[in-house]
Amino acid sequence: MVGSIAAPVRALAETIVVEGNHRVDSATIRSYFVGADANEAIKKLYGTGYFSDVQVSHRGSELVVRVVENATVINHVVFVGNSKVKSEDLQKEVQLKDRGAYSKAVADADVQRILDVYRRSGHNAATVTERTVQTPNNTVDVVFDINEGDKTGVKQIRFVGNHVYSDSKLKGLMETTEMNYLSFFKTSDVYDPDRLAKDAEAIRRYYLKNGYADFRVVGVDPVYDASAGGYVVTITVEEGAVYRVKTVNVESHVSGLSDAALKSSLDFHAGDVYNGDAVQKTQTRMTKDVQKMGFTFGQVRVQGDKDQASHTVNVAFIVEEGPHVYIERLNIRGNTATRDYVIRREFDVGEGDAYNKVLLDKAERRLNALGYFKKVKISTEPGSSSDRVIVDVDVEEQSTGSFSISGGYSTVEGFIAQVSVTQSNFLGRGEYVRAAVSAGQYASGVELNYTEPFFMDNRMAAGFDLYSKISEASYFSYYSNWVTGGTLRLGIPLTDDLTIAPRYTLYNSRLSIPNNASQPYNDCSYPQWFTPGGPGNPYPVSMFSSCVANGEASLALKQAQGDWVTSMIGYTLTYNTLDNPKDPRGGVMASLKQDFAGLGGYSDFLRTTGDLRAYHGLYFDDVVGLVHLQAGNIFQTGSNPLHITDNFNLGPSLVRGFAPGGMGPRDVTNELFNNNGNALGGTDYWGASVETQFPIWGLPRDIGLRGALFFDAGSLWNYTGPTNFGPYLGYAPGTSCAVMDKGKSPLTSQLACITVGSNNMNIDSSVGVGVIWNSPMGPIRFNYAFVLSKSQYDIVQQFSFSGGTTF
Repeated sequence: MVGSIAAPVRALAETIVVEGNHRVDSATIRSYFVGADANEAIKKLYGTGYFSDVQVSHRGSELVVRVVENATVINHVVFVGNSKVKSEDLQKEVQLKDRGAYSKAVADADVQRILDVYRRSGHNAATVTERTVQTPNNTVDVVFDINEGDKTGVKQIRFVGNHVYSDSKLKGLMETTEMNYLSFFKTSDVYDPDRLAKDAEAIRRYYLKNGYADFRVVGVDPVYDASAGGYVVTITVEEGAVYRVKTVNVESHVSGLSDAALKSSLDFHAGDVYNGDAVQKTQTRMTKDVQKMGFTFGQVRVQGDKDQASHTVNVAFIVEEGPHVYIERLNIRGNTATRDYVIRREFDVGEGDAYNKVLLDKAERRLNALGYFKKVKISTEPGSSSDRVIVDVDVEEQSTGSFSISGGYSTVEGFIAQVSVTQSNFLGRGEYVRAAVSAGQYASGVELNYTEPFFMDNRMAAGFDLYSKISEASYFSYYSNWVTGGTLRLGIPLTDDLTIAPRYTLYNSRLSIPNNASQPYNDCSYPQWFTPGGPGNPYPVSMFSSCVANGEASLALKQAQGDWVTSMIGYTLTYNTLDNPKDPRGGVMASLKQDFAGLGGYSDFLRTTGDLRAYHGLYFDDVVGLVHLQAGNIFQTGSNPLHITDNFNLGPSLVRGFAPGGMGPRDVTNELFNNNGNALGGTDYWGASVETQFPIWGLPRDIGLRGALFFDAGSLWNYTGPTNFGPYLGYAPGTSCAVMDKGKSPLTSQLACITVGSNNMNIDSSVGVGVIWNSPMGPIRFNYAFVLSKSQYDIVQQFSFSGGTTF
């Protein structure tokens, strides 16, 4: 029974008498009443959990507080036997707390709460028992004994009612996977009701996107099979038929707003296959357009009139005046690391704005896409009056930082290792920070990246990159290049799919040619010494063999040695409709890049490149077609000539089957010797590729292995640099090659003029096969290509491999 007194009373310490207490000190109880309202003090005493009854009465001038203490007070709550789930995480779930009152009913409920935690983490066989241990002062320790058991995940996912898409295709849309021999690597096979609900929604959206307007998920039925040691999940669906759009109309029921003013918001047209995603995007875009036109309470409702006989849909976007309800307050709950403003800025509405469910739904999708939260849910409750509503935003945070050690090998970069630290929600402010150090066989460096996704409180990303990278001389290039610099960049969304990213870049390049026993690429200028006849008899190597026979660097490279600064502005225009950025099965990714160098520094050029990748699901199950087009041009715009490292040096990234730097113009003056490292690069290129990616029959989808067949074609040409290097060698300008090279043999000495091969727009092409592995350790790809056509001096490399790991 709760004790109370009729009117507020504020007492002095000397007039308060405490009775009935044994464990709690009188002075502590008295402190709740000194100078305070007695009724509030009573509530606070109950809130401590130490008392089962508190009575307050007057005895003359004294205030008498009589208490009945709870029989048992908890000293500590302890978890024993847990290793898969941390004690601090379990402590957040249970209701019993240190120094609180013990209740057997609450303890039993806490046992069930702990079991629920383990079931969500895939340990359905876990058992939990509760016991108490007596401690001094009539308190107890509450001990939860936990036997975690083995992992119990999803053993099988079955579909009922699907005819258009196979089980394999639908499983590919789900985050939930089946248990197999890779289960020790992953957690996606853990039974999670929330994740299964998201999977069902993903399947529904996929069918709607492809025209199945009648589709519905009838049920998701998970059954735990103890004999199998996991769950069997049965998903029952009704597919229906493919619908096409018969008509698309806009109907404005808002005075002063014409239908025609909104037709530019339409994202699809009559005759198209019905697309649920396009309908939703159009509804959101039209809602924002209506509000931008000044119609604050304008709402857009979608009406679909299906004709099941003809399998067509009449789609109407109806604009009407919504209820005059305002958002009174945005309540954000559950965020302990993420700042409130990081969440609020994803809303296109705020306190005082007109309530609009379409814009709130879009905010929920944005928040879920950030990657900061496991779950986001937006709900509403009545406000202080009939025209007010309170919006509740409940979030569950997840880790956003990572430390990784990566290693790998590729035929371009050799062996490489990298250590990086990444935080995508730095200090809870939504900022992206990454620092990385790499060391490899042919390349090493350091890098720091920072991005603020909401620059100046606008939906505009701003950031910088600082880097220092060294590319060492190798079999593919006879020079080392050390580049140190930085980039300032912006990212400005123009539409949902189109982004422009202006930037400014400043960097210093230092090109050098090594000359040592293992890399004698400059020994015609600086002879290496060795002892052919024994110790003490040094002779120049040129006395015994040609200095060009062991891989001499081209004069074009030697002249380019030194330091230069490049200062340039540029931008990237990107159009992206990919359905999945990591493993696309449909959509387009296109980019146009331009960089203008000449704002100071020692470089003057305009470089333009374009790249387009289009993915499309083919008729066969889980088979994806890819078309890849690319092109580029660079030309001198001022007094500073192009540096050789400004040219495009391409190989397998343009046409697979060719070595790095193995395509296009080369110094072939000494063509009988090794010229692999004397690629000169070109100022123009184009490339086209057609590829089909497909699952490898008989292998579980979770392994992540896919096959590929491809055809590549392309060309790199137009070296515009000098071929006469007489001034570099000390000859008078204008001296002819015949005079400078008279009496010299290209087999024994380096001539003053070079011969450039493969400088025409010859078409290189290849066909090949590939294996793509989205492994738990990172993406890996193997290619084997057969060259169909090549220029005389191009260098072939049929096998290429790239991959890495994070652990």
